[in-house]
Amino acid sequence: MKVKIIAAIIVSALFTFSCTDLNEELYDKVEDGNFGNTPNEIEALVGGAYSSLRGFADGISNSYPTCEYVFFLNEVASDEATIPTRGTDWYDGGRYQDVQRHVWRADNGMILSAWRYCYAGIAKVNSIIYQIDKSGLSNEAKAPIYAELKSIRAYYYYLLLDMFGNVPIVTSFEDQSLPSNSTREEVYNFVESELLAAVPHLRPNVVYSKFTKNVAYSLLARLYLNSEVYVGRARWQDCIDMCQNVTGHSINNDYFANFATENQGSNEIVLSIPYDSKAGTVGNYLSSMSCHYLQRFAVSPTGDYPWSANGISAQPGVYSTFADNDKRKKSMIEGDQINLSTGSVIVMDSGEPLTYTENIVDFTNAKQNEGVRLGKYEMKAGEQWERSHDWVLIRYSEILMMQAECYVRLGSPGLAAPFVQQITSRAGTDMPAVIDLNFIDKELLREFVFEGRRRTDNIRFGTFFQPWWEKGATPNYRKIYPIPTAVLTTNTNLDQNFGYF
Repeated sequence: MKVKIIAAIIVSALFTFSCTDLNEELYDKVEDGNFGNTPNEIEALVGGAYSSLRGFADGISNSYPTCEYVFFLNEVASDEATIPTRGTDWYDGGRYQDVQRHVWRADNGMILSAWRYCYAGIAKVNSIIYQIDKSGLSNEAKAPIYAELKSIRAYYYYLLLDMFGNVPIVTSFEDQSLPSNSTREEVYNFVESELLAAVPHLRPNVVYSKFTKNVAYSLLARLYLNSEVYVGRARWQDCIDMCQNVTGHSINNDYFANFATENQGSNEIVLSIPYDSKAGTVGNYLSSMSCHYLQRFAVSPTGDYPWSANGISAQPGVYSTFADNDKRKKSMIEGDQINLSTGSVIVMDSGEPLTYTENIVDFTNAKQNEGVRLGKYEMKAGEQWERSHDWVLIRYSEILMMQAECYVRLGSPGLAAPFVQQITSRAGTDMPAVIDLNFIDKELLREFVFEGRRRTDNIRFGTFFQPWWEKGATPNYRKIYPIPTAVLTTNTNLDQNFGYF
């Protein structure tokens, strides 16, 4: 599977992304009707849409969903992760502190990165649809290609719906006019209609890392699970129905097989973003964003492991949420870090031992060893800065947990038990005496810790608005982010989201 990444990278080089508004300068890069008429050419074109999921970096932003800043934005705004300032490190104008404390402004660089990540992907998909339009393919041959491409675009719009709410819907590659906002409900309806229209034409079988019927059903389930937040209408039964349409997947007996370097063999993964450092993929280096600078000696006796940046870590209290017998607790790195060449605890430059602590005494001036670190994806000697594990977007365990939550919300917790049982059994933990929303909320944290989705759960459960560590009460309007200042400057047809200025 990963060898096909090379072709996708080559094709993606045909397209450029250079602006903070929505008028992407792509027109001179689009091939004419002579390209896109053979299966190999079609696969290469569609591969360009998939490669957009990895994000990009340029002089304006780092827009990587696997680490910075898109991942940071969703994690640090949640009750799961934090990026404390350590001396002069990780201040960066206060952007991480502001998101931690829910006082972000429209000029925060992470917010701009998330916006640009989504619209860069949308622009690429629109450009490829344009090329398919101009190809000599029959309408019948175009239908499944359109379905796949529009599903990818719908995924980006789902992210925009979740993060920003009232965003422009842009589907034309040729229209260069500056778009205006659509309402959050209009974006919701667009995502739903695009996915429902695509389903009949998508592949019914399990195809790794591709947008299949299963992926479309999973995204519709997510949409319906959060429907009450998005548009004020609960759709719990619709979420269950979509989940029950997902077939051919099962949870892996080994939880961490989903996060191994060669995780593409896991049948639990419904959708992932493929990476292969040998093929030149970039943006997948989260492990090096979290651990201490000297962590390499705890991974390799010779230090044959990339330098780490000592940044993002778990918020105090997250590690303690896990029972000691919970296998998923190993998603975090805590305690003494042993130098594999000496057998002793690594000593930091300060002379203190490298012992990760759950507590962070001073968020604005944390010690270098404070904060439990992110260790969910496999870390091993000989790795490059760019990792080769595929980044998981949807796992079958999410399909199980969505059904469990919806049954509880519908007043039938007994029907939730078979789904929860599969999750707790694998984790090695006991089933609760009562399955209620409090348990579901905490189990979602434990099952999906550091997978970049916790903020959405916090908002749905209402905890997002309550005080927690280093954060006071959050006003309701902050359930969506502001439209970035740079975008408003370049597109005067856009209105800022309510509450922001």
